[in-house]
Parts: sequence; structure tokens; C-alpha cells
Amino acid sequence: MNLFIKDAMAAGGQAAQADPFLSLLPLVLIFAIFWFLIIRPQTKRAKQHRQLVAELKAGDEVVTQGGILGRIESLDESFVTLEVASGVRMRVQRQMVGAVMPKGTIQSLNG
Repeated sequence: MNLFIKDAMAAGGQAAQADPFLSLLPLVLIFAIFWFLIIRPQTKRAKQHRQLVAELKAGDEVVTQGGILGRIESLDESFVTLEVASGVRMRVQRQMVGAVMPKGTIQSLNG
């Protein structure tokens, strides 16, 4: 019986070697898909948000990421003072500003 096993192994010969670059191709394709569908858009949005925060100025009407609408009264390096109602002011971090609204948004909502 040992004789048959040796014959069977000898008859199989060596398997063809796969190209190592071809075996890495699926991994490269998966990374490219992740890059274009997930990583690239996320970094683009982060860059736009950094630019929005850097360009804030007094008088801008903004919405925070928590949904609070207010007008910027003053700014410093880290914080923004918002007037959310007549005589009501709050300080929030600059990074928490989610969007700059068109001028007159607050007035149009108040009627």
C-alpha cells in the first residue's frame, strides 16, 4: 500500500506557482474601493468644516451641531458667543458650529 501512495504523489507533479502580484490584486482593489468610497469623502468633509470654522466672523448666523440657531456676537481662538434670543447668550466651542445660515434666517423665523 505504501507503494501506491508514492506513485500517486509522483504522478501529481508540482503545482503551478501563482504570480505573487496577482494574488495581491484583490487586496489592492479593496483598498482602492475603501479609499474612494469612505476615506476620501470623509477627509474632504473634514477639510470643508475646518475651513468653515476658520472663516467665522461676528454677525454670522449659524446652527450648532446640536441644532441651536444663533448669531455670532464674538469669537476667540476656541469659543464663539452666540445670541440665541434677545438678551440670551451662550458660549460654544468653535468646532461645534455645524453650518453658516444665510443672512436674515433668524429674522424670517421670528416672523
